[in-house]
Amino acid sequence: MKGLMMDCQLTIPAILRRAESLFGEKEIISRLPDKSIHRYTYRDLATRVKKLAAALHQLGIRQGDRVATLSWNHYQHLEAYYAVPCMGAIVHPLNLRFSPDELRYIVNHAEDKAIIVDQVLLPLLEKFQLASGVSTIIVIPQTGEPLQEGYLNYEDVVASGDESMYKPFEGDENTAAFMCYTSGTTGKPKGILYSHRSIMLHMMASLISTPGVGIIERDVVLPVVPMFHASAWGFPYMCAFVGATQVFPGPYLDAESLLELFEAEKVTLTGGVPTVMMGILDKLDADPHRYKLCLRTIMIGGSCAPRFMVQAFEERYGIHVLNTWGMTELSPLGSTAILTSKHERTSKDEQYDHRIKQGFPIPFIEIRGRNESGLIPWDGETVGELEVRGPCVAASYYGEKESTGKFTPDGWLKTGDIGSITRDGCIEIKDRSKDVIKSGGEWISSVALENALMGHPAVLEAAVIAVPDQKWMERPFAYVVLREAAAVSRDELKAYLSDKFAKFWIPEKYDFIDAIPKTSVGKFLKSALREKYEKEHPAISH
Repeated sequence: MKGLMMDCQLTIPAILRRAESLFGEKEIISRLPDKSIHRYTYRDLATRVKKLAAALHQLGIRQGDRVATLSWNHYQHLEAYYAVPCMGAIVHPLNLRFSPDELRYIVNHAEDKAIIVDQVLLPLLEKFQLASGVSTIIVIPQTGEPLQEGYLNYEDVVASGDESMYKPFEGDENTAAFMCYTSGTTGKPKGILYSHRSIMLHMMASLISTPGVGIIERDVVLPVVPMFHASAWGFPYMCAFVGATQVFPGPYLDAESLLELFEAEKVTLTGGVPTVMMGILDKLDADPHRYKLCLRTIMIGGSCAPRFMVQAFEERYGIHVLNTWGMTELSPLGSTAILTSKHERTSKDEQYDHRIKQGFPIPFIEIRGRNESGLIPWDGETVGELEVRGPCVAASYYGEKESTGKFTPDGWLKTGDIGSITRDGCIEIKDRSKDVIKSGGEWISSVALENALMGHPAVLEAAVIAVPDQKWMERPFAYVVLREAAAVSRDELKAYLSDKFAKFWIPEKYDFIDAIPKTSVGKFLKSALREKYEKEHPAISH
């Protein structure tokens, strides 16, 4: 129909063109495995992306083919993030913290045609590659050692590409561009395809959903969240779109290495899971005047930010912690705990209470909750499983032949998160459905107990699970990791919780352990703790 808008597809090459033409001199900085620093610009990135895309086409990669990556966060990985979808193929980051058996399954299930791999990660690749169907291995040189026969040198591949032969993908925006596999704790990992359109809409929604704390051109952004997990929360695309400087930490994710990079590169915004950020807080507290930071915002995802951490960063270092919620199935950001004008008029304590909630859904995401009685009211009290839908939400899993029960008949995704929704649409997740504790018919939040326990000065980490009880059916049981040289008794922890929760919430039993097992992305692996408990208490567990 005449008189309507231009028919321009929302595709990733548009991000690359914008970064090259508007922000060509802005920097991309990477810490390499030998700890040296590599610097180049968005203009350099665009040139190499075009050459890599042309070279991959010469190697037989075509539209719809999957090209896997097995890499840390650095500039060559960023090049693959753009080159593969910009030629119409699908980039598929592999989670290098998965087991070789899981990686073998994923590569075969995805039918990856090629793998781009860090040279320092070849030992991991060689544990599963021979049993996969991948024939083309492109190695990013990093150690100075010669590559074995049959492997292609990434830099040689890029150099062989003819930039004039680059043809940016401008087809249907609903074409798949990116592939992720869930890092679930049970069952086989499940594949999710992001389309060009979903990536573009997610990027724009994420940028406008964080007023006052979101990414802008003058920012220097260091994503601690790995590029092999849920598209690094969209940072590689958001930063290029607005022209923010990108800083990549490579394999060095310990607190000291990150703080050194924060200081040296004047990083203003970072993002990662709470366990990493608590390590950074501990390092700062150990020597508060050592680092001169420009950090203004920390984005937290993966699990809920503990209140004490939000308050400590704010009051001791002037750093705003933004709690977020999402899932791989959501591309992945779903909501942000921003302070609205209403919340800004409340007390500081009330603001902290709000900021540890999951907050408001980002644009294009619709939410509702459901329990055994049906859809829950938005009253901030009634709890149910959160369901979501929107153009950035997965409609099914890749290669799924039968329904997994994750999707409702009317097209909503069942998240597995149990929570409430306030009248104005603020989400507060109480627990995962598999982690909910029902004691004597009453509901107990393991997340709330964990966050409270981690506020105790002697406690480094805490995880709470449901364990069988003859009288109450289930009771909370706390696994606790103490800080170095710290001591606290079980009775002291119970007393510490007594003014924060109803009596029936408080765990009677605690086990002090050296470390809490974690998933590949840093979440507490409660299935391992349940197995530990069953092994150590067989008479009670069965």
